[in-house]
Amino acid sequence: MTSTAMPGLVRAGVPWLVLGGTVAIFGAALGPPFFSPFALSLIVQQVTVTTIVAAAQALVILTGGIDLSLGAILVLAMVVMGQAVFTWGWPGWAAVLAGLAAGAACGAINGVLTARARLPAFIVTLGTWQIFGTAAYLVSRHETIRSQDVEAQAPLLHVFGHSVNIGGAVITLGVAAAGVLLAVLWYILSCTPWGRHAYAVGDNPEAAALTGLPVRRIRETAYIGAGLIAALAGWVMIGRIGSITPTVGELINIEAVTAAVIGGISLGGGRGSVLGALVGALTVGAFSLGLRLLGSNAQWITAAIGACTVLAVLIDTRLRRAT
Repeated sequence: MTSTAMPGLVRAGVPWLVLGGTVAIFGAALGPPFFSPFALSLIVQQVTVTTIVAAAQALVILTGGIDLSLGAILVLAMVVMGQAVFTWGWPGWAAVLAGLAAGAACGAINGVLTARARLPAFIVTLGTWQIFGTAAYLVSRHETIRSQDVEAQAPLLHVFGHSVNIGGAVITLGVAAAGVLLAVLWYILSCTPWGRHAYAVGDNPEAAALTGLPVRRIRETAYIGAGLIAALAGWVMIGRIGSITPTVGELINIEAVTAAVIGGISLGGGRGSVLGALVGALTVGAFSLGLRLLGSNAQWITAAIGACTVLAVLIDTRLRRAT
């Protein structure tokens, strides 16, 4: 086995070891209740939106970028869907299309500014995070649309909140949507020319350009796709919480980046699998639920997730240097 192959195997195996270790530690501390079907399904439900946003983040990171505005895009898509129904009088299906279009448009703005104008992705998306977040407040007029009103006038917006009980485990349509999304993204990245080109661009954009790959177009497409997926996450979020409010998703960016990096997706680009977003999100979810069941307050949980982010980036940097 070559020296360059070892870091790749480590990168692929570490996320599963971290997830297994997290579950084992909290399982030992909390006992059988932690392993009940309901508790395990609760973890999956809690990380559904994080998984979707982490998948969107992975799409951008794999091409060598980063998008800090995905949480704001999620919220903006939510309020566009809500206002389309309750202020503009649109039917539910048109409201959904408007929200998805808003997400794709935000992604296109990020893509043009980073890929075409060649501005630093971190700075650009940090700025658009604030712009899109402000736009969400302006569009919503700082109002919250109640769950019962949404259910009465636009039940389609609640579709991902519907659930089934299987042996004590509660599975929502949002969970199913996240699974289908991950499967589609895995296929695109693993089995299509665009996916292979995306990895090449993320790993070495200069070499990719020399071989004739449309580097800027691939990165623009990744940002647009990420914006569209973040908008889908907004739709799923409505189904999860019921109401439509511009105050949700405050930690979704940090949780999504943490999930992506814990899942083995290199911040340097070109390495990792989108399925790692699921493993990382499950790790964050198990960690958060375990701390809550142990009686930790929200501030300590947030700090712990931040510490996990730093540790994950440290491991990623060491593995990157080893290749």
